[in-house]
Amino acid sequence: QLRLVESGGGLVQPGGSLRLSCAASGSGFGINIMGWYRQAPGKERELSARITTSGSTNYADSVKGRFTISGDAAKNTVYLQMNSLQREDTAVYYCNVHDNWGHVYWGQGTQVTVSS
Repeated sequence: QLRLVESGGGLVQPGGSLRLSCAASGSGFGINIMGWYRQAPGKERELSARITTSGSTNYADSVKGRFTISGDAAKNTVYLQMNSLQREDTAVYYCNVHDNWGHVYWGQGTQVTVSS
């Protein structure tokens, strides 16, 4: 069983930056893909960014050029650096992990609020 612990959310003004972290722990697991999804009020959960163990990345069009996903394999941790934040980025951000056996895990979510 994999456990995901997220941190780094909060309140930020438009144009500001935040860095989210997600650390995976457990025993006997192998990670294939780590990523971040977000869900705004009244909207469906959507992919923001993801990274494979080989370093390949994918970004939603809405965050390209502003968000950067990175990973630390030794720490089983994925980061999401969010710059030039906009009010439209306000959402609960969820860490997502696909393991090598096709299982999918979700973090508890961390709130990001962009407001002046």
